[in-house]
Order: sequence, then structure tokens, then C-alpha cells
Amino acid sequence: MNLDKIKFPLNNYEKLINDISGLKLDEWINFWEKEREILSYVSEYYRENYRDDWLWGVILPILSDIYTLKKSTNKRIVIGLSALPGTGKTTLGLLIERLSLKMDIKTSVVSMDDFYLPFKEMNIAIKDNPWNVSRGFPGSHSISLIEERILEWKNTGRFNYPVFDKSLRNGLGDRSCWKIDFPEILILEGWFLGVNQISSQMISSENVKPPLHTREIEYRSKIQKNLNEYLKIWQLIEKIWQIRPKNFSYMDQWKSNQENEMLRIKGNALVDNQLTNFLRMLNCSIPQKSFNEINSKYMILLNKNRELISVSLNI
Repeated sequence: MNLDKIKFPLNNYEKLINDISGLKLDEWINFWEKEREILSYVSEYYRENYRDDWLWGVILPILSDIYTLKKSTNKRIVIGLSALPGTGKTTLGLLIERLSLKMDIKTSVVSMDDFYLPFKEMNIAIKDNPWNVSRGFPGSHSISLIEERILEWKNTGRFNYPVFDKSLRNGLGDRSCWKIDFPEILILEGWFLGVNQISSQMISSENVKPPLHTREIEYRSKIQKNLNEYLKIWQLIEKIWQIRPKNFSYMDQWKSNQENEMLRIKGNALVDNQLTNFLRMLNCSIPQKSFNEINSKYMILLNKNRELISVSLNI
């Protein structure tokens, strides 16, 4: 570990490392520096986008948490990963799955997006939303299905879940198939994972630019009621890792860059008004202060360049 390339404070980081592994920081670093295959795989996986701060501050701590949980219990554990769109959680999730296998641990990282409602049900659930988006906010997921499938997995080890294809129906999206997996550890990820209802006075008081209009404020109230249904999912999660920008506004550029890259690679992405509307929904559907109240155990704070500002226990 090259400490010269690590800019986040080490004191809080060391407390987190001790919490997830029971080791002192130097002992933990020595453990991972011997895992040359894993370190090389991460470097190759990210290529020119590889960064030491993400390796030592995000990837290896999450992998270490999985490793410790697997050693300490035979229970099937759900870990939450809460991060705004554009943060890089999808890429991170795929990497964690592959690295876990190298440590003989079967981990599945599943997005809440895969539990979006089927097309016809979605049309009813999101009807007349003020952002004219086809999905994304609380109320567009099959909550009962998420709960049912997690509980089934906890009891049987079998996780049967839908796969949502956002490219279907001219970009409106729909379920494309079902997948069966048998993970030992399940990571559930989502952009508002862990968010709960807030006081009604916060629904309309937020300083958003352009300012919230009447329909947005009214629909926010509906979304707050929808959030109450998600509580039963949050209660199934053992612990939450939260990756959060220091300033919520960073998300707009991250998400825009992500969509531009997807358009370049796949030829299909949110563009023009679609992207503008989706960003407005992300900024306005849930009061931004709600993300400060998530009951996460571990907090990773990012600057505008997605460099790590801090890695710490969220106490």
C-alpha cells in the first residue's frame, strides 16, 4: 500500500478496518499485500481508471467484510450498498463478485433495479409523475417480491430473481428473464437504499434549483408514503455500506458521464430531455437531506473527482 497516494485520513480508516477484520491497520495491509492475484486482477479490471484510494478504501474493505462474515457465521447475510447513480457501484459490484470467488466465497450483488415492476404495473405506479420518467423513484419496485425472495434465500439458499432490461420497449424497460443463484453472501444495491421517511416540513422546504414547483412537492408526499413500504426490506439488511458525495450536486455530472459512456459503448442511453428529466427526478423526488440520515454502518465520502475524502465508521 502506497500511503503517499492515500489522501483520506488514516485514523478513522483504521477504526473501520479494525471493526470489519479485528486487525490493526498494518496487519490488515500485510494480509492483502500477500494476495498478489487479487491486487493484479483489480489493476487489470480498471486498467487506466485504476486508483489506489478505491482499492484500499472501498474494494478491499468490502471484500474483507465479506471474508470476515463468511468465517464468523453460517447464516446467510444481506449487505446493503447505498450509492447515488454514477458513483460506480455497478462496476464495483461486478468486481466484488469476481474477487469473492477467488476467495472461495460465492457473493451475488443484485440491484434493486432488477425488481422494477413489470411494464403494465409500472405504467400505473408512475402515472403522472412530474418528471415524466419511466422508473427510478420509490414506488416503482416490487417490494413484496424483494422481501419474498430474500426470505426464501435465507431459508433455502436459493435466490430466484428477475432481470430488468432497460433497453426493452424503446428504453422504457421491462423484465427480460429470471435468474437463479445460490450465493453465500447477498449484496443488495440501490441509489436510495436505506432511505426512510422524514418529517413533512422537509418535503417542501429544500432549496433546490430551479425551485420545487407545486406538483413536485405533492408528488414528494406520495413518494414519502411509498418509502414506508421499503422499511421491511431495510430490516432484512445486516449492515449498509454508503458511498456518498460531499455535495449532492456532483451526481449530475457523474450520471451524465455514465450515460454518455453507455451511449458510446452500447448505442443506447438517456440523452437530451430524457437525461434532463431523470436528473431532475434524482435531485427532487427525495429530499437530499434524507441521504444524510441513512442508518449506514460504514461511510465513504467522495469529492467531485470521486476521490476518497474519508473512509470511516458512520457513528
